[in-house]
Parts: sequence; structure tokens; C-alpha cells
Amino acid sequence: MAKIFLSADSTCDISGELLERCKVKLIPLHIILGEKSYDDGVNIKPDDIYANFSATGTLPKTAAVNTQEYMDLFKPLVEQGYDIIHINLGSAISSSYQNCVTAASELDGHVYPINSCNLSSGSGHLVIEAAKRIAQGMSASEIAAELRGLVPKCHASFVIDKLDYLRAGGRCSALAMLGANLLKLKPSIEVDNKDGSMTVGKKYRGKLETVLVQYVHEQLERYENIRNDKIFITHAGIGDEYVAIVKNELEKLHYFTEIFIERASCTISSHCGPGTLGILFMTE
Repeated sequence: MAKIFLSADSTCDISGELLERCKVKLIPLHIILGEKSYDDGVNIKPDDIYANFSATGTLPKTAAVNTQEYMDLFKPLVEQGYDIIHINLGSAISSSYQNCVTAASELDGHVYPINSCNLSSGSGHLVIEAAKRIAQGMSASEIAAELRGLVPKCHASFVIDKLDYLRAGGRCSALAMLGANLLKLKPSIEVDNKDGSMTVGKKYRGKLETVLVQYVHEQLERYENIRNDKIFITHAGIGDEYVAIVKNELEKLHYFTEIFIERASCTISSHCGPGTLGILFMTE
């Protein structure tokens, strides 16, 4: 049986028991805060970013994994006889995928970069699917082909409670933020699984607890062939009571075998801020 090593960008937003189950190595993106560079999830956490934003009103910059960092991980593994499956953050929002492709080109076809065309636990679904196939004894080339076929079947979206972080990051104007806050508008952000780009979807209005229930049902009603094996609730530091509301709505459906609850990485959190929550699922 071929030896296969599974890795992923830290933005796939899986942790704890699930991380152990998948036997996946996460490669951190970089968070540049002031004069210092940190490794996402290693020596900086999202709450550190939030504390800095509260104190200074500024957000960090984020940087991709560079080609040399991929080489530093991959080359010793290839020399040990491994083939490598690597799940990347979507190419529309990061150069990590292209950097990974460049590294792979130096390693004689033993590294298979997968452009998830997604972010957060939307990419995490592909990590789980890769781990299953490794356990089944499939070859790396077979796994890569199947994963690329699954990319359009991973669906990610989020509801953002307040637009402060989008405003600070230059993604909406001060006037738009003020209007949204006055009207209690909470936009949904839709991830385009053709490349990982993001667009504004429906703008919900009202209290967050009401909006989240509406959002969950409307997202699930968009598709007739949702897979029932797993779904993620991924958030950027929202209150436990809101996570419980969403989980309760999903449990009432008696449909999903596993409901994973994940906290978003620093890279994801720095762009949307606390009070952000999404459901991420697959279709057949």
C-alpha cells in the first residue's frame, strides 16, 4: 500500500478530535500584526486579533504560505517514500495554492495540491473526504481526482452580525456600515465554489437569533440533494447561545449524522470579526 501524507492550509478550520481523526498536518498562514509575523493558530489566536482591534482600530495583514515553506514540509516526506495530498485555501483569495503548485513541480509528481475553491470548513470537508479515501487504500492520484470532483459540491456561507471588520478591511464604506447598523442589517456572505471568491448574498434584518434561524433554513432549502453525513457550524467567536440555536435547528431536522462545531482560524476571523457564523455542507 502506498504511503500517503495528508496536509492542509490552516484555514480549513478543523480542530481537536476531528483533526486527530483525519491525521492531517496543518500548515499555518501568516498574520502580520504591527512589526511581528505570527503563524495562524500556533502563536496567535483570533481573540488576540480582536483585542488588538479594540485597542488600536487596526487589523492585521495576512500572508500566504510561501513556496519554500511547502518545500520544507514536502521534500523530506517525499524522500521517505510518501505521496502527499494537500488541501489549499481557494485560489481566488490566496496565493497559497499557486505557491503549493510551484513546490509540487519540483518533487516529481509526488505532491497533489487541491484547490479547494473554498475557505474555512468548506475546505475542511475535503480534508475529511481525503482522510476517508486514504484509509480505504486508494492511491494519491485517485484521491486527488475524486477530491477535485467534489470541489463544486462543497457549499459555504456566513452571516455577519456587524460590519466593523469589513469596514476596517476596506470591504465596505463607513456609510454602508452605518446604514446597515441603523437598519440592523446582517448580510450573508456566499462563497463561490468555482474559485473561492466571495459575494454578498441576502441581507437579513432583525435580531441575530432570529436571523440565524432564517438563514439556516433558507440555505438548506436551496438544495435538494444535501449529503446527510456531516455539516459544520463554524463561527468566528460568536456567543455559545447562538451556536446552540443553530445546532438545535439542525438537530430538529433529524437529518445530519454528525454536526461539527468549529472556531474559525485567525486568517478567516480577521476578515469578518466576532459575531460571524456559517453552516457549511456538501451536496451529492
